[in-house]
Amino acid sequence: MKNLIKNVTDKSLEDYLLNCENYVLVDFWASWCSPCKALSYVLKEIVDEYDKKLDILKLDIEKNSDSALKYSIQSIPTLILFKKNKIIDKNIGSLSKEELKIFLNKYIK
Repeated sequence: MKNLIKNVTDKSLEDYLLNCENYVLVDFWASWCSPCKALSYVLKEIVDEYDKKLDILKLDIEKNSDSALKYSIQSIPTLILFKKNKIIDKNIGSLSKEELKIFLNKYIK
């Protein structure tokens, strides 16, 4: 069974973060953002490697400005790693697959 990357809204993100036991990586993006599209492909490449340890969510900041404000998203793409509704780490800008794995492997064993 493929682990899916889920699209979330302001409301569903909040619910997800409150109820998820896994690490949660949230990709804050917008449809007009080229680096966001590149990062999307990288996320699809790693999703299965972190199956059962990490949930990946995508939040379109154009349609969900409350979350962008709440988490002080200044530029996109921004990745925020959460555990039990707490921010563990943040990365601003696009990453290669290797860079993303280094970022995640600091926390996810």
